[in-house]
Amino acid sequence: MLLNPAERDPAARSRLIGALATLVILWPLFQAAEVKPGVLFDPGNLKVIGYFLAGFLPPETGAEFMGYLAKATLETLAIATAGMALAFLIAVPMAYLATGAGREKATLNPVTRSLLTILRGIPELVWALVFVRVFGLGPAAGVLALGLTYGGMLAKVYAEILESVDAAPARALRHNGAGRPLAILYGLLPQASKELASYTVYRWECAIRASVVMGFVGAGGLGQLMDQAMKMLNGGEAATILLAFMVLVFAADGFSGWLRRALDTPPAHRASPFGWRSGGLGLALVVGIVASFNYLEIGLKSLLTVEAATSIGEFVAGFFPPDLSAEWLARVGKGVWETLAISVVGTLLAAVAGLLLALPKWRAPFSFLLNTLRSVPELVWATITALAVGLGPFAGALALALHTAGVLGRLYAEALANAPPAPGQALRLAGAPGGFAFLYGTLPGAAPQLIAYTLYRWEMNIRMAAILGFVGAGGLGQLLYFELSLFHHAQASTVIIVMLLLSIAVDQASAWLRRAMR
Repeated sequence: MLLNPAERDPAARSRLIGALATLVILWPLFQAAEVKPGVLFDPGNLKVIGYFLAGFLPPETGAEFMGYLAKATLETLAIATAGMALAFLIAVPMAYLATGAGREKATLNPVTRSLLTILRGIPELVWALVFVRVFGLGPAAGVLALGLTYGGMLAKVYAEILESVDAAPARALRHNGAGRPLAILYGLLPQASKELASYTVYRWECAIRASVVMGFVGAGGLGQLMDQAMKMLNGGEAATILLAFMVLVFAADGFSGWLRRALDTPPAHRASPFGWRSGGLGLALVVGIVASFNYLEIGLKSLLTVEAATSIGEFVAGFFPPDLSAEWLARVGKGVWETLAISVVGTLLAAVAGLLLALPKWRAPFSFLLNTLRSVPELVWATITALAVGLGPFAGALALALHTAGVLGRLYAEALANAPPAPGQALRLAGAPGGFAFLYGTLPGAAPQLIAYTLYRWEMNIRMAAILGFVGAGGLGQLLYFELSLFHHAQASTVIIVMLLLSIAVDQASAWLRRAMR
């Protein structure tokens, strides 16, 4: 007697309904992203991209250019380090105000939390573009942009870390008459110090990548050199810059990993909480920050002067009131839909490619490919994909997919390696082929972590999708770039506000989806 699908699998009906609902939702997004795979194989486009990539060989190795490259590389490192120093100065007091840790009642500061949402919700490239208009071309814009965006990120995470540790020591200090600052300093920080330091180091690593991207709007470093090479169609110089950036990213990954391990491993003998290792790392950190500001010829006081604040205030005042006319809001609404489509399609394509590249039997040979994909910034990928498929949202979706596949592939590989091995082994012992053992044994155990990683990455991709238009990849970024270039500040203000609202909405939607899938 044959059983119908519902009797064989009680969840078949709900799965079918879910699959149909997913198709109904995704089809309009694929249409908005102008997904046309056949364009990739168009002979004319293949010829253009072939000529472009052929121009990358041989890489430029002239002495004069290598001198410029070395200077730009040091400038990128200095921007990242100085920007993180400024972000830390912003994050510490903001985290203190935002967190409920150390209070008699764990109440949060909604005003500070809202300000942090604004700081981190606006992409650093947008901040950089604004500051370039105020301070002119150069690293000062990049340092300030990193300081604001990463200050918001650090403060949020610092507050959450302080709230996650055991509050009993801080409460005991408060009950014995200690003030809140001392309760946090001696009751919470000793427990949270390693996690706080580890996250800060990780963010410095991210800041190096961000420093390159901000160079595309004139904020100095390797990105500015790359932008010049791409506009001049000088493939040899672009290839050398890309190689230098990949080496820089790999070196930063290795150094930050070593630094996190050093922070997690206490020395055998430590006479005090501030032993030789902590003192040595602290001294190196101070020297690196001072050297970065000196190399960039930026004084921290010059960024925080009354004149600078007045100049920024006058510039920002020109953005208000925003343009809320029906015609302009309709154009912005189309940009929002394109941006959302770019982020969703790019993330889905990356999830499929990342999972394939993370499969156990392919993990080793493709590890270098994964590192390469994630090392190349999205804006560089967008410049290349625009040549392959033309300007528009499809180029942006492909650029996101290429970069994110490298990120998710690495994360997926770790999740699959950590999945419980017993179900897959049991299926293989029962005679199931390796593919079935993976699909029905290993993959279900890793699925919650894979979904969480994908949703987190989607949150980041919506911010990047909003700025890929700076190189012609559609969405809100293209609108913003045009309006700022034409000094239409009221229209640009509307786009920036909508970017912020979209980022907040996606964060909330992603958090809701993660809770729903637990």
